[in-house]
Amino acid sequence: QVQLVESGGGLVQPGGSLRLSCVVSGLKLDYYAIGWFRQALGKEREGVSCISYDYGTTGYLDSVKGRFTISRDNAKSTVYLQMNSLKAEDTAVYYCAAPLPLERCPPFSSPDFSKWGQGTQVTVSS
Repeated sequence: QVQLVESGGGLVQPGGSLRLSCVVSGLKLDYYAIGWFRQALGKEREGVSCISYDYGTTGYLDSVKGRFTISRDNAKSTVYLQMNSLKAEDTAVYYCAAPLPLERCPPFSSPDFSKWGQGTQVTVSS
């Protein structure tokens, strides 16, 4: 059974940093793409970033480009989202998701993102 578990969220001041982790079990992460999404209260879910199996393709939401970095450690079966220069508008629940059985990242709107974690809350506030 494939499971994704996020961690690393919390409360941080504007300008601060957080690193989110997504631990994947039930499959060999080496062969799969993983995406990060977020949903703010009262807003629709949006794709933040995605990394393909070979690190060759990453995509970023325009508003986080230059501030967020996605990476993966296949040996630890973990995908990370390093978030720097955080802003109040980054406040949301962050989810990781797997577009099984895809190796490369589909569009964020793709229904192939079929396996989801439970989410981790990120709050940016002074």
